[in-house]
Amino acid sequence: MKIGFVGLGNVGGKLAGSLLRNGCDLTVRDLDRSAAQPFLSKGAGWADSPREMAENCDMVITCLPSPAACSAVMEAEDGLLEGLGESKIWAEMSTTDSEEVRRMAKLVSAKGAQAIDCPVSGGCHRAATGNISIFAGCARNTFERALPVLSMLGRRILHTGDVGSASILKVLTNYLATANLVSLAEALVTAKAAGMDLNTTYEAIRISSGNSFVHETESQVILNGSRDINFTMDLVLKDIGLFDRLAKDRGVNLALSPLLVQIFNDAVEAYGPRELSPNIVRRYEDSTGLSIRAPGFPAEMLDDEPEEAGYEVRVRHG
Repeated sequence: MKIGFVGLGNVGGKLAGSLLRNGCDLTVRDLDRSAAQPFLSKGAGWADSPREMAENCDMVITCLPSPAACSAVMEAEDGLLEGLGESKIWAEMSTTDSEEVRRMAKLVSAKGAQAIDCPVSGGCHRAATGNISIFAGCARNTFERALPVLSMLGRRILHTGDVGSASILKVLTNYLATANLVSLAEALVTAKAAGMDLNTTYEAIRISSGNSFVHETESQVILNGSRDINFTMDLVLKDIGLFDRLAKDRGVNLALSPLLVQIFNDAVEAYGPRELSPNIVRRYEDSTGLSIRAPGFPAEMLDDEPEEAGYEVRVRHG
């Protein structure tokens, strides 16, 4: 397959890097041409427009910061839809709105092409090594066609059902991660206020029922002080906002979700939309005067697992 990739940001750039590292025939595009230069220097091609990319590639992947950005790339006069045709695949890897991706999938189908929403989960450090997890919402035959490519992008690939199902699960899991991040910030600050050593506190959480993926990653960069996981507060707010709206639109009255949205709205107002998301801990540092830092933790997360070929995760049926 000839693969096209639109959107070379924090996540997209790392995913595109996995394709290039695995020898794919890759064409890239980004609004910032300089973001594409590292790929071009390693042999990737450049598309002057999304339409040109879609015309010349068998599978086109978008990984963009918002549903609006994706729609603009798809529906512009020289957009991807203008270049899609029979047997081509459009794969949306952004965290996006399930209804919007379903709307777009209908437009893709009208061109004779196939659509997948396949967001990733597991952090930028795993996107960089090809060990990230991927949810894929699409027809089964489309999934099987795309699986060899998805297996280069990630390790664990779950077919979630029809188009849109993966986006629902993605915002759900991001909501859970955000709830965990805020509770960890509160726990670490409370431990410090109670006179606990934070290195000991980290280990106590890690070996206990309070442990989680978020603790093993984001707590480390919180304690280092860098707070850098290549993810910002505006993106958190977008993701948990999508989850909150999903619940409201379906008549589910939630207690925790609106509170998380308010917490991050307040944080964005206080620290700015591009503040790193683990710095939600600053809310508690600022109010208590405590510094939540400890020696020996890394400034950024690196995936120390060797890259492995991806595989389909099978759903367990009772």
